[in-house]
Amino acid sequence: MDSPDTEPLLQHHMVINNEDGDEDNPVFHRKSDYGSVECNHRLLYPALPDVPLTSPAASDEPPHKIPGISTSPPAEVPEEFKLYKRRWYILMLYSLLAATQSGVWNTFSPIKRTTEDAFGWNDATIALLGNWGPIAYLVVGIVFSWMMDVKGLRISCLLTALLIAVGTSLRCITMDPPAATWLMHIGQILNGLAGPVASAAPPFLSAIWFAPHERTTATAIAVMLNSLGMAVMFVLGPALVPDATNSTKESAHIQSLFQPWEDNQFISNFWNVSAQFDADSDAARADRISREKHGLRLYMYIVAGWSIALFLAMLIYFPSKPPRPPSASASIQRSNFLAGLKDLGRRGQFWLVCAIYGISLGVLGSWNGVLEVILQPLEIYQKEAGWIGFYGQCGGAVASLLVARFADFFTRILKWLIIVFYTIGTAALLVFTLIACGVLPFSTGMVYASNIIGTTALNAAVPLIFELACELSYPTGEGTANGVLTMVYNFVSVVILFIFMIPNIGSMWANWALVGSSGFCVFLLFLLKETYNRLDIDDLNPTLESIDTEIIIPDPHL
Repeated sequence: MDSPDTEPLLQHHMVINNEDGDEDNPVFHRKSDYGSVECNHRLLYPALPDVPLTSPAASDEPPHKIPGISTSPPAEVPEEFKLYKRRWYILMLYSLLAATQSGVWNTFSPIKRTTEDAFGWNDATIALLGNWGPIAYLVVGIVFSWMMDVKGLRISCLLTALLIAVGTSLRCITMDPPAATWLMHIGQILNGLAGPVASAAPPFLSAIWFAPHERTTATAIAVMLNSLGMAVMFVLGPALVPDATNSTKESAHIQSLFQPWEDNQFISNFWNVSAQFDADSDAARADRISREKHGLRLYMYIVAGWSIALFLAMLIYFPSKPPRPPSASASIQRSNFLAGLKDLGRRGQFWLVCAIYGISLGVLGSWNGVLEVILQPLEIYQKEAGWIGFYGQCGGAVASLLVARFADFFTRILKWLIIVFYTIGTAALLVFTLIACGVLPFSTGMVYASNIIGTTALNAAVPLIFELACELSYPTGEGTANGVLTMVYNFVSVVILFIFMIPNIGSMWANWALVGSSGFCVFLLFLLKETYNRLDIDDLNPTLESIDTEIIIPDPHL
């Protein structure tokens, strides 16, 4: 083996060796300067019978080596990789699952004022309901990461869909506190338990079902639907649930945005949103709360019905993987779970990506989760805050898809694309924060623009970060790598949302925390050394018959 002084990238490699395996399912070994260690790497799609894969020792021709990759003459396996049209159905069904989980998590923040009036909640209750998502994630994140890599996509997604369906159904039982409050908390906890698969599986699914030139796009579609799920709740909740306590406080400039809703005769008559109530009248208050609970019940029924239908659709047809692999890297089983976790512990560049994603997006996620609390000092209330959140999430969803498609065509520039979007997002959120603290003059247009541009820019980088993490962590499984990545995100979210539960702490600190975290991550990005371990293998192995018998990957210490 080459000296580590002359070839530092060739220190850590895997070799197909049939001594411990069998002819149809050879075992991969990893060799390094500290000995040969079996990593339980197997072909996910076994080689054809009577055409065994050869080992390096059996080859008469020396392996051809390039930086980071070493190959031996390929076995003559007359098979091609294959893409199935059904991959788009699988991706869409999973994306709807992720959107539903994200939307359910964002149920109560957009209707904060209504739930506080109907159930007697306060800002701390709203923050805790949002906090159950990241708390549950931290408890079961490792378990679901193991499940994705070991048990496969179908079982993981079915359990996720079941948790969401049961959680949303429990929220429909009653609208009378305190039972309603307890059931809402239980429902949010169950939905939080579904978070690991909904958040971390996009790159796992794209690696199994999609070709290398489609992977970032497929990941972006799943991330886009996840964002749209949250965006829909910013609008659906305020549309279905009346905010009678604040009927006269909406700004005049925002009325034009809601005019199509308010002009709808059915909605106007059904909710009587313009009705005025005497604050001192017990009968008026009882009537108002009754209508609020009626709206909340309808809202819970719609979400539960959708969740149950989605679970049934996945139960009918949702396979774990296609019959044949789409790429060379998809045909090779990743490190076993514990070995993969140990391997990640030695990959400093992967942990740098975890810090970048967790610090910046973790703050942004919790900030969006209490957006009405953030905007309330600017006298922007439920409906208006909902539309700002909606536009921000939609912008991020569309931008992430466009950027990911660009990245699929122009590969190996993920780091620089992330730097561009983080810089734009930090600048926009700084403008928003300066407006919020009175340094810059208040302007409705600038509040909208800075909030939406900042959210859009940071969210556009999410699929790029997911794919970069997979490249840096290979051959550790995508489920394990992104499970760890999103656990860091949720840890930061828990901290931020717990701070919001401190009485009278306000929200200005959160604006500065968001600006500071995203700006700090721009600095961290310049320290990142990107490598494309998985893409290197796919580029050298365009067909199944060309899979090499020796694959060398970068040393995790570098």
